[in-house]
Amino acid sequence: MVKLSVVVPFYNVQTYALETLRSLRANSREDFEFVLVDDCSTDGTPEILERAERELPGAVLLRHEKNGGLATARNTGLDASRGEYVTYLDGDDWVAPGFYEQLLGSIESLGCDFVRTDHVQFTARARTVRRVPVGRRDEVLRPRDWILPEHRSTSVDYPYAWAGIYHRRLADRGLLHFTDGLRTAEDRPWIWRLHREAESFAAVGLLGIFYRRGVASSLTQIGDVRQLDFIRAFDQVIEETAKDAEADRFLPKAVRTYCAIIAHHLGAKDRFEPAVARQLRSMSAAALKRLPQDVLKEALDSMDLDRSARLRRLRRRPVSASAGKAAA
Repeated sequence: MVKLSVVVPFYNVQTYALETLRSLRANSREDFEFVLVDDCSTDGTPEILERAERELPGAVLLRHEKNGGLATARNTGLDASRGEYVTYLDGDDWVAPGFYEQLLGSIESLGCDFVRTDHVQFTARARTVRRVPVGRRDEVLRPRDWILPEHRSTSVDYPYAWAGIYHRRLADRGLLHFTDGLRTAEDRPWIWRLHREAESFAAVGLLGIFYRRGVASSLTQIGDVRQLDFIRAFDQVIEETAKDAEADRFLPKAVRTYCAIIAHHLGAKDRFEPAVARQLRSMSAAALKRLPQDVLKEALDSMDLDRSARLRRLRRRPVSASAGKAAA
């Protein structure tokens, strides 16, 4: 029986893939499997993965004939996985030796639906520890209780799928799949749904995941149209949260977060191609008009003057029919 499945999508990461795979080898166990998904890479990544399929214990290699993006690649790996527990890793990140055995031990001892863990963010030689924004550690908690407060960073603002481990029963309930085709912010609807619908979770202080920032091919570094998928992702968060029995409690948090993300992208618009920057403004204006206006007003009133003023100006902008369609 497979105890743990590690789902690892790869796309054009030949520079980093060997380090990622070496770290998986240092975590191998007879009852672990590593589901490697090649998302139609066009560099040397496929050859590296073919060798790993032969040499890495527990490796299962899957290939996409067409690039589908991170969300779709994760879903492919999840559907093929067999483990009682599941976790994720990105193809340009790595984990410390023996980390997955420790992570598995934590969820088995706590007996909850999922566990979230801290991670190390690194750029070149700089390393920074990023903590799960949950103060109570090694204690089983109710996920819905850690969505709020709306004005502080909470567990739903720490969306990294690879920073945790998840029981198979969540996959059976449809809570571990991502929205197919989302090319960025795919983890936002995912983390919100997990916290609204799962029954139990815990945060632990294990350090062993190393998250690489500043990768030139990463979507966080590329200012093309794929970045605008954050609008579709947060529209989904709003739509699903509005249907929750406690929508009145949770919608202010969801709307405020959406506004903060829009303001962030507007503030960094110079890194976008000019046509994409124009599309960002028009699609963001349309998104603000789709939000519940009373909740939006409260969110804008609670934000700092700079971001609030930027969003209020955008809110007054005329919206074309094409902007609404682009976000649909």
